Amino acid sequence: MKYLARTIDGTPLLGDDDGYVPLAAAMPELTAVRDALALAAAGTLPDLDTVPAARIDPAHIQFGPPLAEFGKLWGIGLNYADHAGDLDEQRPDEPASFMKPESALTGPGGPIRLPPIEQTDGVTAEAELAVLIGRSCRNIDIETTADVIAGYLPVIDMTAEDILRRNPRFLTRAKSFDSFLVVGPAIAVPEEPLALEELTVRTIVNEQVAAANEIRNMLFPPAELVSFHSDVMTLEPGDLISTGTPGAEPISPGDHVSAAVESIGTVDAPVVR
Repeated sequence: MKYLARTIDGTPLLGDDDGYVPLAAAMPELTAVRDALALAAAGTLPDLDTVPAARIDPAHIQFGPPLAEFGKLWGIGLNYADHAGDLDEQRPDEPASFMKPESALTGPGGPIRLPPIEQTDGVTAEAELAVLIGRSCRNIDIETTADVIAGYLPVIDMTAEDILRRNPRFLTRAKSFDSFLVVGPAIAVPEEPLALEELTVRTIVNEQVAAANEIRNMLFPPAELVSFHSDVMTLEPGDLISTGTPGAEPISPGDHVSAAVESIGTVDAPVVR
């Protein structure tokens, strides 16, 4: 696995399982992680063993969001049948997608800032696998989505469930408060085909697993979501599709939330008000 990331002060990084080097040391012509997304989608990121720079242990790096600016932020609701059942919802026969504003996004470590109680007193946290687009595409077949996916990252999605339950048309508001999307510290770029269906996504609150499920149990797997949404609009580098959660957990100030996606990574954040 290779990784694309940025430090908290914005220095672009390229990594592998042994550590990170400055992206400029590997590819001097690139000045930003976004510039490397097409190479990630094409599988042509350089081997770090050929880079004349010592790897830095990730334990010694303070990570910021992996992109300075993301593009469109798509979310998918009810994408695991078990989760739909928990919410007493019928399983959808096509992706139940919604969009979030970029202002909802925050970097690894958060914090997740709950809105005033007068606005909502029923926020839940949900671990999800997110897909990041690396090349512009439109009307792409499921079989060729690997050519446009730069990589994957864990995210924590939040929902003001009490607002949503009042009226399903309030979904955008329920999903759009500041800090209601925490992105992982690194974009995981598989070096060979990855058996995504075998991986498990876990929602963890206060070190307790609140929900877990395998990606194979998604109603609409990641490749299908990319293809489906490319029929709706042009997908562009930096667009993110968060693929749905195995389960949500209510959160309160003082809690600590993690999204763990097997083989991809983990992101965590404290909860404050």
